Amino acid sequence: MNFNKICVIGLGYIGLPTASTFATHGIKVLGVDVNQRVVQTLQTGDIHIHEPGLRTLVQAAVKSRNLTISDHPEEADAFIIAVPTPFKVTSRKASRSTDYPLADLSYVTAAAEAITPHLRPGNLVVLESTSPPRTTKDIVAPILEKSGLKAGTDFHLAYSPERVLPGQILRELIENARVIGGVNPASAQAGHDLYATFVRGEIIQTTATTAEMVKLMENTTRDVNIAIANEFARLAERFGVDVWEAIQLANLHPRINILLPGPGVGGHCISVDPWFLVEAAPDLTPLIHTARRVNDAQPAHVVGRIQQTVGDLKGKRVAVLGLAYKPDVDDLRESPGIEVARLLIAAGAEVISYEPYKIDSQIPEIPAAPSLEAAIEESDILVLLVAHTPIKNLTPEQVAPLTEARQVFDTVNIWDPTLWGAAGFSVHRLGVGTRNAKR
Repeated sequence: MNFNKICVIGLGYIGLPTASTFATHGIKVLGVDVNQRVVQTLQTGDIHIHEPGLRTLVQAAVKSRNLTISDHPEEADAFIIAVPTPFKVTSRKASRSTDYPLADLSYVTAAAEAITPHLRPGNLVVLESTSPPRTTKDIVAPILEKSGLKAGTDFHLAYSPERVLPGQILRELIENARVIGGVNPASAQAGHDLYATFVRGEIIQTTATTAEMVKLMENTTRDVNIAIANEFARLAERFGVDVWEAIQLANLHPRINILLPGPGVGGHCISVDPWFLVEAAPDLTPLIHTARRVNDAQPAHVVGRIQQTVGDLKGKRVAVLGLAYKPDVDDLRESPGIEVARLLIAAGAEVISYEPYKIDSQIPEIPAAPSLEAAIEESDILVLLVAHTPIKNLTPEQVAPLTEARQVFDTVNIWDPTLWGAAGFSVHRLGVGTRNAKR
């Protein structure tokens, strides 16, 4: 198939890089977002998210005149839906009718409805948003067929999950293998032809529901593996063991690769996707459900450990360093660090946060400091939540003159307790038990 014009709906962490990449490969692209702030930001040549190299890519796409930005779709040869799929309920809590959160597909359905008036015979529609199994066939297809056209007969319909790592999105969009799942083989082939415009990795064709499962399986596997690491950390605390040493030694086995524990699991993928499988088949997913509960409970465990090691938090000024869900990105979605900060506030602490990649975190209940110095001055306790490079590379010689605080709780094992201890700091770490722990 030939694609002269593509319409990408949703200009977030996936949609904007995808639209810009197509544009820089010579295809006319209309980028669409319903958020007027996003539209205005992009139309003025700026960007609203942090990703290495993205600003240069977007500016090149706009300069080429292949990328234009709008708040509504138009006719095109192909439509890509890259909108969010959050929960129907706020935070990670269960809905009123279940003990697990439910997928909110309202953005997906709204995007499909916006495309329908512009759908023409021979068009291709691709859903990229992570979705519960059968979303493409059971939800998106019926909406698009209100146009009077039949999916798989009059137009092509496919699902192709994004499989990229924040911080490396631009490279992985091009180099990673791409899975294209069609509602029929012709739709999968059309999807192959579209992404072959820039994808250098292998492009594998399958069914739409298989492609949906592939994405959910990848992230669910990570979630389960992180859950066992977090449980190992809790066990180590009870048995008087250093879990970081134990994991390092266990991983010397050629067939073992234990992941690292931390304050929880965040981001819009690993902390969300497993729930889609639980929702789709709660009777078949007790392991997945339990892993989600373990990881969702980790922020509360961290705060409990802080209270055990440094005492009553009431009235204490606590500097939390890092709020993003992973190192060296600005993505705050479903971040366990935010939950830790909220729980510290609930325990009576006076919390000040420092997120080097997003100074204005826009979380009203969690005050944000404009600099590291402002965050840690007059603090009683330093809590390390994210292994951002600027935080990881701090030395005790840099920190000591800025604050009288000498209590540190490290949830990600980035400050050497011996080195910092020699400088007068008391570094407590997640997953490290005391010698007199219960055995």
